[in-house]
Amino acid sequence: MFDLDKWNEIYATVRRHKLRTALTAFGVFWGIFMLILLMGAGKGLENGVMQSFNIAKNTVFLWSQRTGKEYQGFKAGRFIRFTNDDVAAIRNQVPEVAVLAPRNMLQGSFEISRMKKTASFEVYGDHPDFIQVQAMEIPEGRFINARDLAERRKVIVIGERVRELLFEPGEEALGSYIKIAGISFKVVGVFKSSAKGENKMREEQTIYMPLTTMQQAYNQGNRIFWFAFVPQTGIPAAVVEQKVKTLLAQHHHVAPDDVKAFGSANVELEYQQIQGLFTGIRGFSWFVSIFTIIAGVIGVGNIMLIVVRERTKEIGIRKALGATPWSIISLIIQESVVITTVAGYIGLMAGVGLVELINYALSSSGADLGFFANPEVDMGVALTATVVLILAGALAGFVPAAKAAAIQPIVALRDE
Repeated sequence: MFDLDKWNEIYATVRRHKLRTALTAFGVFWGIFMLILLMGAGKGLENGVMQSFNIAKNTVFLWSQRTGKEYQGFKAGRFIRFTNDDVAAIRNQVPEVAVLAPRNMLQGSFEISRMKKTASFEVYGDHPDFIQVQAMEIPEGRFINARDLAERRKVIVIGERVRELLFEPGEEALGSYIKIAGISFKVVGVFKSSAKGENKMREEQTIYMPLTTMQQAYNQGNRIFWFAFVPQTGIPAAVVEQKVKTLLAQHHHVAPDDVKAFGSANVELEYQQIQGLFTGIRGFSWFVSIFTIIAGVIGVGNIMLIVVRERTKEIGIRKALGATPWSIISLIIQESVVITTVAGYIGLMAGVGLVELINYALSSSGADLGFFANPEVDMGVALTATVVLILAGALAGFVPAAKAAAIQPIVALRDE
């Protein structure tokens, strides 16, 4: 039940000792403020890294290398060449693969030109499913399709940066022709990368053409340079990676235990490692902040002990007049809870306000900090911190309150 007298007493006590109360409350304020700030910064770092992660998070890239062991009459050091037959074998014998994107690239020195403009870009031969591996926005036209692949069409999809360098501002790119190593290709799409910073710039300096077109136009035969594949939902990428390696080893007469013949990069493992890193950052933030809050709460408890000592005679008189132990305990605990809750709430609001201010400044300025973007505060964390504060305030006041309730009136009245 609301007791106005108790609140007046708490207010009077705080007002009598403003500086002492402020210094005591600062520890709690600082702990909550640092917790919110560290969590917001950690979230900004996580958002920045995740935004630069523009490929499917369970992708596996697999490429060929030289064998490391003799096997079935073949000497060690043999270079393995993937072919279109390997693509068909993977599709037929490894059903756990949901997306398979064989890839080639144009190697050596070559010129890319349009009218009088020339530039240098990376050129890849790709499968239509590659867009399921690497996310990209297609603001104009389309990506490579199955018909392009089947008919070996001389069409290309160019990055936004390629268009900036080869076309005049406002000039239509779709339907125009770009010459790559002496062969003309029709532009059917323009893409924007969803990556950030330097990755975005690099990816938008890329040109994609159908894999079969590159094989035919540049005498690559039926060769495949490397694969990108994504497993079915619920199947670990490592399982599919091993199955594909085993199948390719059988196809190319590679010893089953030869670890040098194939190279691979498992994005799922890297993603899990990054998630583990962010879990560690969150844990460290909580660790530092909780101990800072505990130090502040201990300070509040000490102050409440001093308060009890100063009010010993008053408490004795209250008990002599019939005050119950619970009324004494609730008075002290209530004062402790008020100090910690108010200080923590101000710290919470200051932390949230600063994080939101930084977020607004980044958004309004359009600044691209690469691995840092959209710092934010998890509302679950804020509510948890509030509950912890109230409990901590009650805990800090309990020992002084119990001591106050145990005071004997006759002893208190003799206190000087």
